[in-house]
Amino acid sequence: MSEKTKIALVSLGCAKNQVDAELMLHKLNEAGYKFVEEPGLSDITILNTCGFITSAKEEAIEWLNELIALKNEGTIKKICVTGCLSERYREEFANEYPEVDGVVGISEYGRIAEIIGQIENGERIVTFGEKEKHTMEGERILSTAPYYAYLRVADGCDNCCTYCAIPQIRGRFRSRTMENVINDAKELCESGVKEVILIAQDTTRYGLDLYGKLMLPELLNKLCELDFKWIRLLYCYPERITDELISVIKNQPKIVKYIDIPIQHCDGEILKRMNRKGDENSLRELITKLRREIPGITLRTTFITGFPGETEEQFNRLGEFAEEMKFDRMGCFAYSEEENTPAADFPDQVDEEIREHRKEILEEQQDTRVEIAFNAMIGETAEVVVEGFDRYIGYYFGRSAAFAPEIDGMIYFKSDKKPAVGDFINIKLIKVVNNNLIGEAL
Repeated sequence: MSEKTKIALVSLGCAKNQVDAELMLHKLNEAGYKFVEEPGLSDITILNTCGFITSAKEEAIEWLNELIALKNEGTIKKICVTGCLSERYREEFANEYPEVDGVVGISEYGRIAEIIGQIENGERIVTFGEKEKHTMEGERILSTAPYYAYLRVADGCDNCCTYCAIPQIRGRFRSRTMENVINDAKELCESGVKEVILIAQDTTRYGLDLYGKLMLPELLNKLCELDFKWIRLLYCYPERITDELISVIKNQPKIVKYIDIPIQHCDGEILKRMNRKGDENSLRELITKLRREIPGITLRTTFITGFPGETEEQFNRLGEFAEEMKFDRMGCFAYSEEENTPAADFPDQVDEEIREHRKEILEEQQDTRVEIAFNAMIGETAEVVVEGFDRYIGYYFGRSAAFAPEIDGMIYFKSDKKPAVGDFINIKLIKVVNNNLIGEAL
């Protein structure tokens, strides 16, 4: 390998995929490769793809076509594709894109430096293994800002929702051992990370496969012994948000009062067809309990519109549910038919335009709710972590504990001093502009 070989790694999709990229970066760094940010400056570009839903696949293919164009014009020499899209379609993907020099499955990430070396030497590598052998362990080069990081506690999924391809792509749910998670967290803490964000396909299931019981509450208590400022929870399934978990979140000051609960729908019949637990009553009870037990909690959720068989009445019920529950944050997806999932074969598919229209309706309603909620916050004080300065508008920006990185937006503020990125400062909220909170440093 030439010492001048430059690698660009483009990672798409979720934070779990991002952690995979960070593990690969460390392996490549150990092997002596140099990193550049832009594919056009690289010799070899690795595209770490998402293959979850149609829009994610389309984004990955757009990126791939751009990289192939760069290769054809001689700007880059080699392309390697990793991630969920390559794992999902395997040889079919490799055959469709002969210009790609490497198609690598998720279980092969531990060999990424060896594979890139083979590609560099002129070989075309198409390699996959058992999904369950995908490693979650190892050192990482963080791709996030230095003050926050993701902490993966498990991979795969056993929920088998009828619309979802993740079990096909990632395999069965597999928890990391408590010891490994804590050791990883200690390293993050020692490197200066102040906010750690727990992720898995189903974070609340953590430990059930290894220890025979739900271990997230115990894990959280152990993490609170470390020198983090904020500990955040993403991807918590409603049926596994136990009283014990609620108590830990409530009583541990380091755990931010924020939970991401992917509900997907409220109608009992739709949920049953999705192979999900619960119904509207159980969801209402959970949300009421969370707000009663943890005052001021921020609740984020996601919904799917246009699932097969969704009637106008069921959609209207979902809209009423969202209005009454007033989620602080909401993502919405139009249903995407995914190959080899049960829902793709359901006979009563909803027209794509209707799916999209229903999604837009929910999003518009949520924008209105957010504007009302933000205006009610004017005059309050919030502690934010500084994320940067926008020189075009002359404002700093950052996040309070009520905002998760990369998905929840920013709070913008003026400051006479010059706070550094990663500083935690107090600001007073003074107005709302285009559904953005504006403040001034105290």
